[in-house]
Amino acid sequence: MQIEFTHKQSAHCENGVVSNLMRHNGFEVSEPMVFGIGSGLLFCYIPFLKVNHAPVVTYRAMPGLIFNRFAKRVGIKIKREKFSSPETAKARLDENLQKNNPVGLQVGVYNLLYFPDEYRFHFNAHNLVVYGKENGNYLISDPVMEQVTTLTEKQLEKVRFAKGAFAPKGHIYYPTSFPKELELKSAIIKGIKQTCREMTAPVPIVGYKGIKTISKLIRKWPKKKGAKAANHYLGQIVRMQEEIGTGGGGFRYIYAAFLQEASQVLGNPKLKELSKEMTKIGDDWRDFAVNASRIYKNRSAQDDAYNKVADELEAIADSEAAFFKKLKKAI
Repeated sequence: MQIEFTHKQSAHCENGVVSNLMRHNGFEVSEPMVFGIGSGLLFCYIPFLKVNHAPVVTYRAMPGLIFNRFAKRVGIKIKREKFSSPETAKARLDENLQKNNPVGLQVGVYNLLYFPDEYRFHFNAHNLVVYGKENGNYLISDPVMEQVTTLTEKQLEKVRFAKGAFAPKGHIYYPTSFPKELELKSAIIKGIKQTCREMTAPVPIVGYKGIKTISKLIRKWPKKKGAKAANHYLGQIVRMQEEIGTGGGGFRYIYAAFLQEASQVLGNPKLKELSKEMTKIGDDWRDFAVNASRIYKNRSAQDDAYNKVADELEAIADSEAAFFKKLKKAI
């Protein structure tokens, strides 16, 4: 069972899976377009949810939402299934492959043996495509990898049924029907409007206000939590930003590319100007990550070091607040 499938590397797994599945079905949709239409850009601080013993900071919409929103807005239908038994999950996967239907899977990262060791940790919201089976091995198109790879039946079962937060439960998904043409113009506008709403929401843990909240917390951590915990928490912010699912800086660059593409589709030059501004904000996020990593790698707990990176985050929050208000007006 081998399906003719074109693997294309992407910056982020869910966008890449959707873009590759769309291409397979005859629709050329770029990764940034999937991300923008699916309102993937977000900032949210979730203090009550812990990953690796530290509160979660996310720079993206919840897993699955990007594809759901994208599908609804461009007029395609998708099917999603989860399973209680590995046997049923495997049977459904094989059934799709026999029908020449490549599918997206949500999996855990920790036991993905083709990942470098430093990237294998307990994170269960990674996405990949299975596009065939040869000699008992599944053919894997993981969009964050340069080349296609394989996993044995046991290896794939292990990552499909990983335990912990966001446990995938064998999650499988794929598009089932398509319109003659995708409704790109209205989809772009809806996608942008939702991102603007969320990033300027009057909630202290979401959007630019969430960034300000984290900035205030960083200032308190050395005294309140002690050096070890403060360093661990700061490291978690950077890890969620730079390693888990592309993160803060990377998502800003993807969004900038989306705005550039959207400006052509909509004939709106203002979006092209704003794409440059978003690229600059992405650079600021990357600078923050570098400076924060210096603190926790050197195990420094000096108040002024923490205050400096907190200042950087506060400036980013102000930039994003201004940016999304301008973007809302532009469309």
